[in-house]
Amino acid sequence: MDALNQRVSEAISSRSGALAADAVALEFLRHPHLEKRFGKTVPEKMLQDTGFHFDYLAQAIAAGSVDLYLDYIGWAKVLLANLGVPPMYLATTLESMRDALRAMLAPELSDVACPYLEETLQGFPQMPEEVPSFIAKGNPLPVQYLQALLRGESQAANKLIMDAIEGGMPVQDIYLEVFERTQHEIGRLWQVNEISVAQEHYCTAATQQIMARLYPHIFREEKTRGTLVATCVSGDLHEVGARMVCDFFELDGWDTHYLGANVPAATVVQSLVECRATMLAISATITSHVRAVAVLIALVRSTPECEGVKILVGGYPFKVEPELWKTIGADGSANGAREAIELANRLTHVVAA
Repeated sequence: MDALNQRVSEAISSRSGALAADAVALEFLRHPHLEKRFGKTVPEKMLQDTGFHFDYLAQAIAAGSVDLYLDYIGWAKVLLANLGVPPMYLATTLESMRDALRAMLAPELSDVACPYLEETLQGFPQMPEEVPSFIAKGNPLPVQYLQALLRGESQAANKLIMDAIEGGMPVQDIYLEVFERTQHEIGRLWQVNEISVAQEHYCTAATQQIMARLYPHIFREEKTRGTLVATCVSGDLHEVGARMVCDFFELDGWDTHYLGANVPAATVVQSLVECRATMLAISATITSHVRAVAVLIALVRSTPECEGVKILVGGYPFKVEPELWKTIGADGSANGAREAIELANRLTHVVAA
């Protein structure tokens, strides 16, 4: 990663609270009606949201990718619009953030950071306020599955999946056409304020339980490939995607070791050594986890016992910025489970079946 970008990122991260307070104070000056509504006490939620905006900006700068920040602000625009917050307020917040950076950071640092906000402001009017559904029309199974989950009927959802398996639907298709699409759709429904956080968590937990019930159909292949360790980095609690990829590798004949969510870097390295792994798959769900991925990769590369281990990264930030894997020192990135297997087999010189 670029050294100057790292300095700027660290400067913003270390001052995010003060920067957020400064930016919100500027917002109150620009919009006098805010003081009439809230008084002189700044709402904690406003400070918290602005702090998030700065944190994501720091991560995008560290990665050297304005696209990551554009994507995040586009997501925030949809979220806030569905909470009844007019888009103009987010746009003026970005302007106040820019001015706060100019006031608080040294010129050589703010000169790097502010263009990210300027480009985001230029693209802001074209960012949509709605997100289309991830579930395609004409495929009833994911619709029925999602509806069962949203009703809180996990057993009904489980029966739909088991019936599909008994009807000859491959496990891989269940994962891609039902589980993956449903998880994306659940995230969208929360983003547009149609379901609660509790519903989102219930649906995800139910899907994980149903995935576990499919393991007799997964853990039965002869191990003819390499050894894979799959993990989510420390701080990342979203494990369904990484678990799905790991199961695909298992079906392809890899000996897999899934570590789960929120795993410390040292623990990952220990597992690589103990398992004599040939491949490490790392999942990052959101931009704020990219730095932890880079730290983990650096630790693996500096461990002599891990020499020769290939590192594959995946997750939403790597879809937004396809070249990001190069920046953080990985060996490659994949947009899905099938692509991950093809890439892993090429990297480890394994001949596909």
